[in-house]
Amino acid sequence: MAFTKIVVASHNEGKVREIRELLAPFGIETVSAGELGIAEPAETGTTFAENAEIKARAAMEASGLAALSDDSGFAVDALGGRPGVYAADWAELPEQEQAYSGVRRDFAMAMWHVHRLIDGSANRSARFVCALCLVEPGKHARIYEGTCEGDVVWPPRGGQGFGYDPMFVAQGDTLTFGEIPPEEKHAKSHRAEAFAKMVAAEFGE
Repeated sequence: MAFTKIVVASHNEGKVREIRELLAPFGIETVSAGELGIAEPAETGTTFAENAEIKARAAMEASGLAALSDDSGFAVDALGGRPGVYAADWAELPEQEQAYSGVRRDFAMAMWHVHRLIDGSANRSARFVCALCLVEPGKHARIYEGTCEGDVVWPPRGGQGFGYDPMFVAQGDTLTFGEIPPEEKHAKSHRAEAFAKMVAAEFGE
């Protein structure tokens, strides 16, 4: 990498925090698209990689800096891979409720929706999927993908993490992503796997 500062192309504070912590050991200064006032582009892609590139390019073009984006989601086998790329949309509140509460997304509602749809199903398998896109001015975008396999649990447990973390237990674990410390999640998550691939390709480690 030929840069020391990067825009994390996200307005999701949880994602920004995780990516910032993952980049910290490499001495790279991070600033989020939200902090720069960069508008969120329409995510019109049908895959995680497509949406990641849309967000990274928008942040790069608006800031003139290298940009790193993350598009990730929760794929439940009993739902045919849904919510998938629409994981955040499932948490989106109606505009009237947003105006009243000041909250855009309610993941407690989204988790309940997943539970309601698969209630009674013996198939509890699910995975988190992440696509990272790194793009620098004048260079081609690079995509790195990772997954983390596990199972859906109910009710949600733990106040760590964000999104669907409290209803997901990774393979080999007994605690949800909402119950384990952030550093433990960073070592095994879908984002960690994608990030490790990026580090190996970009830093040669």
